[in-house]
Amino acid sequence: MLLAAAAVSCNGDAPSVLDPQGESAQRIDGLWWLMLWISLAVLAVVAGLMAVAFLRGRREGLEVDASSSRWGEPFVVVAGVIVPVVILTGVFVVSVRDLNAITREGDDAELTIEVVGHMWWWEARYPGGAVTANEIHIPTGQTVRFEVTTVDVIHSFWVPQLAPKIDMVPGRTNVVDVRTGTPGTYRGQCAEYCGLQHANMALFVVAEPPGEFERWLENETAPAASPADQAGLDAFLRSSCVGCHTVRGTDASGTLGPDLTHVASRETLGAGTIENTRENLADWIANPQTVKPGAVMPPTEISAEELDLIVEYLQGLT
Repeated sequence: MLLAAAAVSCNGDAPSVLDPQGESAQRIDGLWWLMLWISLAVLAVVAGLMAVAFLRGRREGLEVDASSSRWGEPFVVVAGVIVPVVILTGVFVVSVRDLNAITREGDDAELTIEVVGHMWWWEARYPGGAVTANEIHIPTGQTVRFEVTTVDVIHSFWVPQLAPKIDMVPGRTNVVDVRTGTPGTYRGQCAEYCGLQHANMALFVVAEPPGEFERWLENETAPAASPADQAGLDAFLRSSCVGCHTVRGTDASGTLGPDLTHVASRETLGAGTIENTRENLADWIANPQTVKPGAVMPPTEISAEELDLIVEYLQGLT
């Protein structure tokens, strides 16, 4: 366990519960270390007693009194009953304290974001109408409440460096609160097996200063900018893309797939599966099954010319 924890915490590309950057995550980190040190102390005591027993057993001519009192040796009562009860009670009290603090953290949340799990991507809805996918921006220094649910199977929302995991259950809305003072991009993951592409259901929470966040949110709330070349928009509207995707400010209003109004501003495609580059975007549109087998998005049957026009148009949606 220690080797695995050390490996994770030393890998700068992987999120680690041992590198907390949110207040809720810091409480979980403290509880983790408390339980670790208690476990190591118990292990040391048990190993020491086993060593003593082994050494005593090798001594020749040692007479052992096999008689015992009705209630057992006092040492057994103290070490086997009283001490474990005290330790477990203490850990329970600390756990309840931290749990209450975590659940109360968002009672005065300054921002509420709806997060919806899909197979296999994330949708985030902001007050004012902004909708994004797989990349969720939050302001630093403010408590943000995530209201999470799912439209298909059970998922689990987990950003290890910021907050505890929370299940996303169909027909139910759960909440998890996040507050961090450290700007940065924090990787999250679905933590409940949800099908073939469960491993490729990542998300990124971008924490940024309030001023930068407000500018980002203002841009995301706005409809898509008019294209420099109308041919790209016309090709997009003629394609099957409009049946699943929305581009606010156009006739595209599909709801099965991610909102593409500002898709060019995102770092990845397919919920963290590939980088958002021109070449990857073209491959994703033409045949997403080669990139993410089992994805709900079907291949798009269009000519190479129209594909180029659509890619050019989507890359302008910043």
